[in-house]
Amino acid sequence: MIDYKQLQALAAILEEDSFDRAADRLHISQSAVSQRLKQLEDSIGQTLIIRGNPLQATPAGQQLLKHFRQVSLLQDELHEELSLKQADGYTQIAIGLNADSLATWFLDAVQPLLNEEKILLELKVDDQDQTHHLLKSGQVIGCISSNPKPMQGCNCIPLGIMAYRCLASPCYLAKYFPDGVNSEGFRHAPVAEFSNKDELQNRYLEKFFKIGPNEYPKHRIPSTESFFQLIIRGLACGMIPDQQSHELLANGTVIDLTPGKYLEIPLYWHIWSLKSDLYDKLTRKLTKQAWQVLSPL
Repeated sequence: MIDYKQLQALAAILEEDSFDRAADRLHISQSAVSQRLKQLEDSIGQTLIIRGNPLQATPAGQQLLKHFRQVSLLQDELHEELSLKQADGYTQIAIGLNADSLATWFLDAVQPLLNEEKILLELKVDDQDQTHHLLKSGQVIGCISSNPKPMQGCNCIPLGIMAYRCLASPCYLAKYFPDGVNSEGFRHAPVAEFSNKDELQNRYLEKFFKIGPNEYPKHRIPSTESFFQLIIRGLACGMIPDQQSHELLANGTVIDLTPGKYLEIPLYWHIWSLKSDLYDKLTRKLTKQAWQVLSPL
């Protein structure tokens, strides 16, 4: 039988990315944390953490972290029920999501739940094509992903579509496309991308202009606000979801470079299929808001 304190030490080390901070969090010595990890690795018969910068869980460590988070949530819920919900502790929920959902509709979705329940959010932001691996590795209990395939042991619920259009300022259009928007212009016009995992502009340029991912200049801006500012200031064009652009398109601050040519990105909510009132409430809040804000699949 797996020792719960040893699992707790493993989770603290990975979540804090430090043996010292894990010790502070658990109120024990650093050597005690190391000892618990070693005991757990000995009992499992495998290495669970790859020592590096940052620390990384091995596949076995990921499975144990996933198990620990599931058990922790169920224990928290049981404690709340047995104590008639008078406990002082919060329940922490880790969720994976894309930056654009976080910047537009996600907080509106979870605000009622945060007002009703004692919950602390741990949000892990990644590209919508990549968040699925956060759930698979046990780093989160649920994720917003473009992947429609449910993992074993998880539920998958359609949320809707985010439409992305290539936007730019009027001065950018005049500078880089004086003769109209075309493939040759894009080979010299700077484009904004959010990160090296962001494939939206690659898909757009490949689909509509037959331009490969390394055939155009790009800025890399890992900030939603600064990403949009780069476009507004005429320094780049970029793929922006409709939920962010309505007002600026209406007042002429930005323009759609290729009206009628855009990408539709489907989003799905994946969550462990555990019997949990808290999971059910979270799912209801997210789906209700998404169905109001996003286009239907």
